[in-house]
Amino acid sequence: MSLTRRDVLLAASAGFAGAALFSPGSARANDEALDLVKQLTGRTATRSDRLRLMMPAEFPTGYTVPMSLDIESPMTEADHVRQIRVFAPQNPIVEVVSFRFVPQRSLPRVSTRIRLAKPQHVVAVAEMNDGNLLMTTTWVRVATDGCA
Repeated sequence: MSLTRRDVLLAASAGFAGAALFSPGSARANDEALDLVKQLTGRTATRSDRLRLMMPAEFPTGYTVPMSLDIESPMTEADHVRQIRVFAPQNPIVEVVSFRFVPQRSLPRVSTRIRLAKPQHVVAVAEMNDGNLLMTTTWVRVATDGCA
């Protein structure tokens, strides 16, 4: 079997892409987010798919980055979201925004814009009525500093 230069380049790029997808950087980012939440709240959060943080992966300016949050919750007295907090660890002020919810009177959804100082993992934490913390993160790359 003979390998051409093209075969070698294709194999190398496929290997690089696979390594990037499964790199420990995402696990490290998750650990760093869990440590940040523990440090700021004094409690341990659990990563959850119930909480969704939607932001663009890339945005041209850090001044007005769109963000949408929503969490699956019936919003009854027995099962509801008390608040959602959003953290940007690379910003001068780490806690970017906080939203409070009232059971049976509000939907646990929010859309707004936030400022980001630099490319970073944005962390959202939902506090449930039973005291559990649910967490999710997303990577956002901004081209310009929105906090200068």
